[in-house]
Amino acid sequence: MHKTELSIEFFPPQTAEGAEKLRAVQARLAGLKPAFFSVTYGAGGSTRERTFSTVKEIAASGSEAAPHLSCIGSSRDSIRAILKEYADAGVKRIVALRGDLPSGVVDPGEFRYANELVEFIRAETGSRFRIEVAAYPEWHPQAKSPADDLAAFKRKMDAGADSAITQYFYNLDAYLHFVDAVRKLGIDKPVIPGIMPIASFSKLARFSDACGAEIPRWMRKKFESYGDDADSIRAFGLDVVTELCQKLLAAGVPGLHFYSMNQAGLTTEICKRLQLA
Repeated sequence: MHKTELSIEFFPPQTAEGAEKLRAVQARLAGLKPAFFSVTYGAGGSTRERTFSTVKEIAASGSEAAPHLSCIGSSRDSIRAILKEYADAGVKRIVALRGDLPSGVVDPGEFRYANELVEFIRAETGSRFRIEVAAYPEWHPQAKSPADDLAAFKRKMDAGADSAITQYFYNLDAYLHFVDAVRKLGIDKPVIPGIMPIASFSKLARFSDACGAEIPRWMRKKFESYGDDADSIRAFGLDVVTELCQKLLAAGVPGLHFYSMNQAGLTTEICKRLQLA
């Protein structure tokens, strides 16, 4: 039986206090022996420096770090400079994304789509980096149709991506159907499910409405029935997400990618229940 590869996502902290807290969280989660920690990147690169310093710190601690790199609003020269910085820092893996234009900015820059960024990274750096891209089992909220979204995904893989990490989901069938659809297109690269532990239902509901991830009605109703009972919400969330992961592991997924929200508790507990810790 192959060992399930874990990976964990952070966002760059905004304050010295947040950075201190993240160090402790990362040290704790390093005990799960993840293949890498990924670090997100703000709209138009607004968090670029914070992403870079977080990535360098993770790398210096002995873990592998994978910075997110979004290309919209960027020039080839600026992306080339970032790639050099990361190569010099010993980074081996990049999560290549289109990203969103910062509000009020009209010019998308020299890249319009993630596949153009993947192509550029490959042309500039060969096989220096392992490239991860995003996948949307419930379809990208801006996609014209599921067929369009699949075609966009295929372009990213054909441009040279090594594997994909999905948006989080709670509908197992959505993921299985998506993987089936990409296999039919001849894509045999890993599609790693993104897992979102549930700390607060109200936050999750807001977040899910914005990014197009569905919370199934039965889950939503049960969460709503707990009102402000944080302990019951946490306990039910742990059960739901653990069960989803168990089903994914039984289906033979290549790994699990946890959206940690810079917290250690829920991810650690889920991995313990899955006997991965």
